[in-house]
Amino acid sequence: MIPDVGAPLDRFDGKKKVTGGAKYAAENQLENAAYGVLVMSTIPAGTIRSIDDRAARKSAGVIEVISHINSPKMQKPKGGSLRETELIPFTDNSVHYVGQRIAIVVADTLEHATRGAELVKVTYDETPARIDIDKLKSEANDRAKSAFTKGDADTALANAAVRVDQVYRTPHEHHNPMEAHSCIAAWNGEHLTLYDSSQNIFGGQQALAQMFGIPKENVHVMSLFVGGAFGSKGGLWPHVPIAAVAARVVQRPVKVVVTRKQLFFGNGHRPECVQHVALGANNDGKLVALIHDGYSQSNDVCDYAERFTRPTHAAYAVDNMKLVNPVVSLNLPSPTFMRAPGENPGMFAIESAMDELAYALKMDPLQLRLVNHADVAPDNGKPWSSKSLKECYSQAAEKFGWSKRSPEPRSMRSGRDLIGFGMATATYPSHRSPASARAVMKADGTVTVACGTHEMGMGTATVMAQLAAETLGIPVERVRFEYGDTSLPNAPISAGSMTVSSVGTAVFEVCNALKKRIAELGEGDDYHTILAKHYLDSVEASVDSKPPQEEQYAGQAFGAHFVEVAIDEDIPVVRVQRMVSAFAGGRILNEKTARSQYYGGIIQGIGMALLEETHLDKRLGTYTNVNFAEYMVPTNADIRSIDIILVPEEDQHVNPIGAKGIGEIGIVGVAPAIANAVYHATGKRVRDLPITIEKLM
Repeated sequence: MIPDVGAPLDRFDGKKKVTGGAKYAAENQLENAAYGVLVMSTIPAGTIRSIDDRAARKSAGVIEVISHINSPKMQKPKGGSLRETELIPFTDNSVHYVGQRIAIVVADTLEHATRGAELVKVTYDETPARIDIDKLKSEANDRAKSAFTKGDADTALANAAVRVDQVYRTPHEHHNPMEAHSCIAAWNGEHLTLYDSSQNIFGGQQALAQMFGIPKENVHVMSLFVGGAFGSKGGLWPHVPIAAVAARVVQRPVKVVVTRKQLFFGNGHRPECVQHVALGANNDGKLVALIHDGYSQSNDVCDYAERFTRPTHAAYAVDNMKLVNPVVSLNLPSPTFMRAPGENPGMFAIESAMDELAYALKMDPLQLRLVNHADVAPDNGKPWSSKSLKECYSQAAEKFGWSKRSPEPRSMRSGRDLIGFGMATATYPSHRSPASARAVMKADGTVTVACGTHEMGMGTATVMAQLAAETLGIPVERVRFEYGDTSLPNAPISAGSMTVSSVGTAVFEVCNALKKRIAELGEGDDYHTILAKHYLDSVEASVDSKPPQEEQYAGQAFGAHFVEVAIDEDIPVVRVQRMVSAFAGGRILNEKTARSQYYGGIIQGIGMALLEETHLDKRLGTYTNVNFAEYMVPTNADIRSIDIILVPEEDQHVNPIGAKGIGEIGIVGVAPAIANAVYHATGKRVRDLPITIEKLM
């Protein structure tokens, strides 16, 4: 049987994962491996005066202590995926934030390395630190060069019949994947082998080759299974080159597993964002002005900027826009991409403001969005490759029962509970990057398709096999998909919801190339017969797939969330009773894995709305709730009914397979939909996340 692409097949890697057969980075066993434990800085700014490692070196099992004092120096890479581009590990004695990796203790066991790291004593010369984002907001700079203007937003806002002008805040948030960042580094002469928990093995390969001054081909990176990432494993963090340095110094493999506490300081986070949104509208609800600006946290050693205005370019039709998202450089750990970076916090601000505008106009929030539906891309006027947002609105609203909503806040009850309905739009761009693939048809009719992409739980191996099977016209059981290794054809970072569009296109193209090569051999009943006639053991094809240099269409996935919350009037804990979410993400390659991606995004969005916040001690420049006991994420008890609608969508323009990518859009819009429902239930507008009981008292 040849299943159609889209069939809800079980994930091919599922059995290995539930039976313990899946081997994650740190689970690889190398002969004579040592263990490395990182030492972190304890001040936010200054220099290291001294490192006393004498007690550590005398401790049982300790092999070496490496720091800027005795480390071989690494070069600054010109490319690759190094996240802290201005902080090469162990280069000097400067300290830029609490938790900076300043030394590593290598020992024969993890326990001995841990004890050795505890014995390292560091003294500092501390300098004044930049910690408080609000006190330094005047120094914000547009690092991302995000400034965009269209028309005259200031004048249009001043002349608008109805205006909303508010500030919205989202806190520091951490990815907290179940699998901690980890790697094993091993040298054989000038060849480096790395087992890494990574979303970007080719970027890591390139950066490490340049850092150690060796050919790229001398660096072999493998990452077969990744236990969650959400963006945090998309770049090379300091622990990886530190592990490679340590392995070179002690001349044996070194395994480094970052502890849960350490993950909060040196492996990225979603930065705090302060966003100002001003909307101006006519009395009929038509937007005439949209201003979106503010600032977010970054630092001097990374180049990251949270592009929270990016979704505003695509959200609503308006003739006058002014957008900019500058950063404030602080002595805090480096921020990075976290699921739907930019879009997620940005749409919290935009969709909250739209809800406020709806109340100011005494208009249904859904109707307001329909009035301002963008029939073409608002920023550049390009036609959409496809857009089914109105279908998302109508199908989700009908299934949810939006028409039963009473418009006034605090007007809906169930016993002691205040009931609130809220909704919001979701959107995320359709990205595509170059990718390569190889396909080999064997004489027995089986096919191996290879691309060095990644499997982080989203079902990549499964959907690629489905796509190959459909393209070749063979049962999916006869397809094997290889991935997770830099010895395979090149793949981009698995981020930006672009793995299916990028790698999937390469798989589609290489399978068509393989069909063409076999067809050139002659006709036959099947592939097996054709190869047998020519006494061939196999036939192979390879492609390097690239997107067009200039896109004629604007590619964007869209969706809509409808939420019901229940809040006890006396003890105002927010309970998300039910959600109905509809998405149009182009062609769906596997219904089951797609739903899983949407569920995961929605659940993470519920965490953003109600629970997640990394607390910052502004006196010491350190995060304080650095564990799962105090950094709250949703559990099964927090999640109730979630109904997902997959809106069919044909897209002939976004890429050859018509798939837009769905890994991130699920989280976008969840937080504002919940916040809007909370306002409807209570009459209290919470503009700074998360929505805690204290903010509703």
